Amino acid sequence: MLLSAAVRRSGPAVRLSHLPLLPRRRLASASGSAFDISNLRIDRVPESRLPSCPPKEELAFGKTFTDHMLSVKYSEGEWSAPRIGPYGDLRISPASSGLHYGLQCFEGLKAYRDHFHPDTVRMFRPDCNMERMSNSMARLAMPAFPQDQFLRCIEELVSLDSPWIPTGEGYSLYIRPTAVSTQPFLGVAASTEVLLYCILSPVGPYYKNGFSPVRLTADEETVRAWPGGTGNNKVGGNYGPTMVPQARANAAGYDQVLWIFGPDGAVTEAGAMNVFFVVTDRETGRRELITPPLDRGDILPGVTRRSILDLCRSWGEIDVTERSPTMAELAVAADEGRLVEAFGTGTAAVVSPISCVRYGGKDIDIPATGEVTQWVWDRITSIQYGKEEGPPGWSYTI
Repeated sequence: MLLSAAVRRSGPAVRLSHLPLLPRRRLASASGSAFDISNLRIDRVPESRLPSCPPKEELAFGKTFTDHMLSVKYSEGEWSAPRIGPYGDLRISPASSGLHYGLQCFEGLKAYRDHFHPDTVRMFRPDCNMERMSNSMARLAMPAFPQDQFLRCIEELVSLDSPWIPTGEGYSLYIRPTAVSTQPFLGVAASTEVLLYCILSPVGPYYKNGFSPVRLTADEETVRAWPGGTGNNKVGGNYGPTMVPQARANAAGYDQVLWIFGPDGAVTEAGAMNVFFVVTDRETGRRELITPPLDRGDILPGVTRRSILDLCRSWGEIDVTERSPTMAELAVAADEGRLVEAFGTGTAAVVSPISCVRYGGKDIDIPATGEVTQWVWDRITSIQYGKEEGPPGWSYTI
């Protein structure tokens, strides 16, 4: 994909070398809008901050940011032309409804250096993130945006700041698209002014101990999401209320909260991750991979979750089921030696083995790291870094 000659630049010349995109699912677009790759303006920083970037081993998740950011404004019923400019603070009215009423949502995806060709940059299923971003914005009554054009602009941003991408497995460039209402209005109403932007952050493994098991505690008092709410959208309001339960879990010696719902204690998510359990069927002896379904609307439709389900169904070595296991069911399976693995999944951590869940005043120990967990980790990361070919369109170079 070549950047259109109509793209405007200021400052030093920008070198953008792109390879053709592999075929992927068509994204929603909007014709006749200023929000188009051909209108993208790029204003480069006069001097990069890359020399001051910490060594990759010292990178803390989400604390270091690259030189540039992408931004597009919506007002008076129209999107502006997209712009890439220097990373910097936002100027926003203290009356912005985004600050008062939680009119904000975001996405999380990554770019990777190819394992065999480190100068080549890969992205993993970003069309799925654009689709989810669109759904989140619609849930907040925000305007629709041209998904394909936003993605192409993000690709240009990643290409421009690609020197920031650290090398090695577990290292990547975290991409954070965000939408926030900027309308200075204290009335409770849909916003007429929105800022859509994207920032980049070089990252290492999400957990300091890398691909090592985590310990969870099931929260029997606090509910993260519920049917009819916003649990299936990536909105800011889903995350703020989890800080207190997370702090309680950490103080008790656990890494994350296992979220449950309803009188039966149905499992929903683990921290900010989707969650999977591997249970041996009592009658058949076959392993079953279980993850909560999306039909209630309280589970985030994770891209990693979606990918794992696809891969495991084609693997054929395990039965795959989308249903809501209860904590009582899992406790019995553990007592009978049939709860053989558990893991959380998400863009940031990719896969996190789970070695313990505390429930009802008792620690339920789970073997970790198991064969399925390791197989899932190997497959996903190998595709992300280009070590092996994945399904068509999942991983492509820019």
